[in-house]
Amino acid sequence: MNYEELQIMYEKLKDSIGFTVLAFPCNQFGRQEPGSNQEIKEFVSKKFGATFPLFSKIRVNGEDADPLWKFLKYKCTGTLGQSIKWNFTKFLIDRNGVPIKRYGTPTNPFAIIKDIDELNQSNL
Repeated sequence: MNYEELQIMYEKLKDSIGFTVLAFPCNQFGRQEPGSNQEIKEFVSKKFGATFPLFSKIRVNGEDADPLWKFLKYKCTGTLGQSIKWNFTKFLIDRNGVPIKRYGTPTNPFAIIKDIDELNQSNL
């Protein structure tokens, strides 16, 4: 469901406020993303209609975690401190690249819209 809901948000907000979704597949959680980068992209676009940027598969935990994710986890800790608990952890980042808030896996993407609206209003 996350991909579908993120796509709906992306389509609804991309032109009106410049919102985007950046997706980073990761296979560190129950081997949920075992395919190649191309296979994952094809699956997400065909099954969920995703058109937002989908980056290459990365690691988000451990010594070899991607530097972006090390930064995000440092700026916005979660339930497990700086570790990512499961796929679909989400971060809200402002227009200047500043991480604002972290959302756990169970957070429905639509629940973030209020925070996006507030952030957009404060950046006008």
